[in-house]
Amino acid sequence: MFRRREPVPFAFLAEAEQFRSNVTPPPRERATVGQIAGRWLMGLTIVAALVGSLVIGMPALELDHSSTPTQQSQASDGR
Repeated sequence: MFRRREPVPFAFLAEAEQFRSNVTPPPRERATVGQIAGRWLMGLTIVAALVGSLVIGMPALELDHSSTPTQQSQASDGR
């Protein structure tokens, strides 16, 4: 095998099983006020949709124990 002549920007420590880099990543961009407000609005919309679907769906999930099933038949008036 041949050795690389250019410097490698990564240093691997095999015995310590760690990875160390001498390349610093660029700084993270700070979110603007509009982006933060948009994230809050999106989260609030999702939570409101979940709560709304739960409120609308709750009557369908309830068991009605008070009424007994009765058969309704159509009777002719005899006219």
